[in-house]
Amino acid sequence: MLWWLSYVALGLFTGFFAGMLGIGGGLVMVPALTMMFAAQAGFPSAEVLHLALGTAMAAILFTSLASLRAHHQHGAVLWKIVAQITPGILVGTLLGTLFAASVPAKPLAVFFTAFVCCVAVQMILNLKPKAARELPGAGGVFAVGSGIGAVSALVAIGGGALTVPFLTWCNVRVQHAIGTSAAVGFPIALGGSLGYIFNGWGHAELPPWSLGYVYLPALIWLVPASMLTAPLGARLAHRLPVATLKRVFAGVLILLAAKMLWGLLVGKG
Repeated sequence: MLWWLSYVALGLFTGFFAGMLGIGGGLVMVPALTMMFAAQAGFPSAEVLHLALGTAMAAILFTSLASLRAHHQHGAVLWKIVAQITPGILVGTLLGTLFAASVPAKPLAVFFTAFVCCVAVQMILNLKPKAARELPGAGGVFAVGSGIGAVSALVAIGGGALTVPFLTWCNVRVQHAIGTSAAVGFPIALGGSLGYIFNGWGHAELPPWSLGYVYLPALIWLVPASMLTAPLGARLAHRLPVATLKRVFAGVLILLAAKMLWGLLVGKG
């Protein structure tokens, strides 16, 4: 019961900041779940990060649907771009999960922490690319989609930290870039979830109630909790000092990732 409450608390926290700051919850869920899993009996230390990545990606599958629907209702999704980039996204996520499953936890944690630090710096400095060119052709969009999908699968994110800057750089209006990125988040989460389920399927050491690398008890409590607070965070976005909260949140990301990395490197939860 204590761990169930912990999953609920994590979902409430993740959903609130995801709704307020427009970020995916994977960057919070992965280090938090890794530490939670490592502290419980029955979770093999070599697989806690993979389980955290798979569970976070499966949670994003549900939250991305809500985000997609909201942006579509506001006419902010460029579905032509979504159709062009989705094949590359699916290929990239499947390859990314295959690579993640074959990499030991420690180097994978180093990559995750480095990515988190890059995202945190971008949030603190509010760095935004300037529009410099048009969208590439079909081959270019496929290649970019594959790269976005692969990195997103490795760190369990919906891809907004990569898709929005790319589309903005390609002269897509910010509102459309955000809405389109939200729609792209669904095939990223779908491909990533299926990849983590497939690559963890039949693993003898995984705890009971695991669907591949997706730990269902955590998923069941995370999803409704995060979807409950996401609308609240979105409503408060215009009333609270979001710029300051974004910097604080960036600091929290770095601390969580660093704590996770340290725990895995020294072999403790």
